[in-house]
Amino acid sequence: MNLRLWQRLFLTFAALASIALAGFVVWQQQAFRRGFLAYLDQAALERLQPVADRLADSYSEHGSWSFLHGDRRQFSELIAPDLRRTLRQADRQRGEPSVANEPGRDSESAHHRMPPEAWRERRFEHARRRYEAQLSRLLLVDANGKPVVGDASIARNSASVPVELDGKRIGSLLLAALPQLRSAADLAFAREQLRVALAAGVAILAIALLLAFTLARWLLTPVRELAAGTRALAAGDYGRRIGDRRGDELGALARDFNHLAGTLEQHREARRRWGADIAHELRTPLSILRGEIQALQDGVRSPTPAALNSLNAECERMGSLIEDLYLLSLADAGALEYRFETLDLGELISDALETQTAILSAAGLSVETDIDELPPIRADARRIGQLIDNLMTNTRRYTDAPGRIRVALKRNADQAILSIEDSAPGVPEESLELLFERLYRVDASRNRAAGGAGLGLAICRAIVGAHEGTIKARHSSLGGLCIEIRIPLALPNA
Repeated sequence: MNLRLWQRLFLTFAALASIALAGFVVWQQQAFRRGFLAYLDQAALERLQPVADRLADSYSEHGSWSFLHGDRRQFSELIAPDLRRTLRQADRQRGEPSVANEPGRDSESAHHRMPPEAWRERRFEHARRRYEAQLSRLLLVDANGKPVVGDASIARNSASVPVELDGKRIGSLLLAALPQLRSAADLAFAREQLRVALAAGVAILAIALLLAFTLARWLLTPVRELAAGTRALAAGDYGRRIGDRRGDELGALARDFNHLAGTLEQHREARRRWGADIAHELRTPLSILRGEIQALQDGVRSPTPAALNSLNAECERMGSLIEDLYLLSLADAGALEYRFETLDLGELISDALETQTAILSAAGLSVETDIDELPPIRADARRIGQLIDNLMTNTRRYTDAPGRIRVALKRNADQAILSIEDSAPGVPEESLELLFERLYRVDASRNRAAGGAGLGLAICRAIVGAHEGTIKARHSSLGGLCIEIRIPLALPNA
């Protein structure tokens, strides 16, 4: 049978409630019986105090316990004289002729609805049982603890009532613990308590089952919402959200679901924008190529070296864009190749700057360096060179001439900090966090006219991330942009 989750929860709660309630009823009944027996024993001890007084009076008359040694009849008369008389009277009446209607008797009573002989026999039997039960639980011992009369098998550490004469203890009346309920009244009271306990248990169980049903349905409400939301996500509805007002784990799960849905929605929008941006970036060089080729075909332009160089520049621009996209796709798939080794980062930076010096000077930019000697890092020399080239190319494209570039390499604890600053123009505060997004450009000062498709910094972020480092942008003290990179040093183990 295939049960739903809320049904399983309900059955689990119901089983636990039933087991717990049954265990409680059993424990309560056992505790009640023990307590009731202890109460009956205590009540019997209190009733034995007058018996102890009568035994002390008899001891005073005889001067010792010798008159009572082994004499159960006399002992019983001292213990319960009224019960003994009732027993003798019932014994005599067993042999008397029956009288159908004795004066003063209730004709409607249960005793008169049965034969007189049976009624007398029952009365005699009841008195005899009371007599024997009372004698079987008692033992009289002298001051030295030796048995005088009664059941000698009763333990000496049983509950007792002292028998004293003139303040001196002359013996003890021991009472054996009641092993179980015997009298009809006691049994009837116990049965009534059991009936009440069972009725209360059934009522409590019914309430518990109702609460378990309600609780199971309530607990599974957010789960059902999550299931519906998951199906909506699978169908492409990334705008679906579910209630997350609960403060428990299910509320946290709902918030995680909403965060996931929001992230997927953002990724979908990013893919749409990226696709549109890539198409736009490819359309520009293609349009230029198509226009120049048509001009050559129509004879508007001659196939001069300048025209061919223009065509080649557009082809190189398109090839660079395609190569950048390919590198980013490899980085996303984790397939970008790295060959890590222990390297001197300062030396790598110096080599990369040496190849860029002439280009930067031609662009009207001066370069200042402040490179400290640091411990080596674990890095890929080719990727670090590509990182420096991309950053310097980005700075050269978007820094006005004449301008300044400052390159610094410092150490902070177990990290190497590389910072590249340039002069104006700067970047608005709201654009700093977006510079590393793909195809993002600040239109006011860093547009396509200066060159580039907006993929260089995204590639830089992928390379730094592969080296377990961080990269961020902030305002430069020179008036432009500062790119700061932190890469862990390859320190020896302590």
